[in-house]
Amino acid sequence: MRNLLLYLRFDGTAYHGWQVQKNSVTVQQTLQDALETILRQRPPVTGCSRTDAGVHARSYACNFHTEHTIPSENLVRALNACLPGDIAVLSCREVPSSFHARYSALEKEYLYQIWNAPVRDPFQRGRMLHVPCPLDDAAMDKAARYFLGRHDFASFRAAGSSVTDTVRTISCSQVRREKEQVFFRVRGNGFLYNMVRIMVGTLLYTAQGKLQPVDIPAVIDSLDRAAAGPTAPAHGLYLNRILYDEAT
Repeated sequence: MRNLLLYLRFDGTAYHGWQVQKNSVTVQQTLQDALETILRQRPPVTGCSRTDAGVHARSYACNFHTEHTIPSENLVRALNACLPGDIAVLSCREVPSSFHARYSALEKEYLYQIWNAPVRDPFQRGRMLHVPCPLDDAAMDKAARYFLGRHDFASFRAAGSSVTDTVRTISCSQVRREKEQVFFRVRGNGFLYNMVRIMVGTLLYTAQGKLQPVDIPAVIDSLDRAAAGPTAPAHGLYLNRILYDEAT
C-alpha cells in the first residue's frame, strides 16, 4: 500500500472550504472526484487543515493510501487534466505509511492580504480585502509581535467553538507593506477556528486607532472573544505553507 502526499494550490472562491459537505461543493470532494476518475477507486483523502469557505491556499498538503501503481509524476499530470482551473496539483511523492497530512505537520503558515488604497482593484476582487482608509502598518506590525510565543488564544476563537484546548505557540507574526498591499504573515503549531481572521480584525483595530498595540497582551489575557476585533473576511486569507520534518 502506497501513501501519497499531494501539494495543491487553489482559489477557494467557488468552494465551501476543504472538507466534504452534503450540500456544498468543496475542494476535498472535487479532488476525490478526480482521483476516482483516474484510479477507478475513491480513496479517503486526509487534508492538512480545514480551510473556511472562500479561503485560498498557495500550498495545501493532503495524503491518501492506494495500491494503484501509477507513477507519481503521471498522477500529477492526470489530476491537473481532470481538475477545474481553480485547483492545481503542484507535486506528488510517496511518504512513509505513518505520515498524516494533519498530525505530522510541525507548523502552518498563513498569509492575509489587504489592498489598502482609496480605489478598489478589480483584479484583486475575491483575493484581497479592500480597505480604502489609510492603515498604519507600523502599528499593525508592532501589535502583531505580541502574538509571538505560547499563549491561550481563547480571545481569538470563533464564538460557539467547542474546542477546550486553546493554547497555541506562534513562531512568526509580522506585518509588512508593499505600496498599496499590506501583508500579515503568521506561523504556528496550530490555529483555532477563525483565529487568523480574528487576529487580522484586531490588527485592523490597531491600524485605525481603536486599539493600541500595547493593548494586545490584555486582549490575549482576557480570554474573552468580545475583547478582540471582528473576524476579517475569508477572501484575503491564504494557507501559505505547511512545515513537516525534513525526513518525511
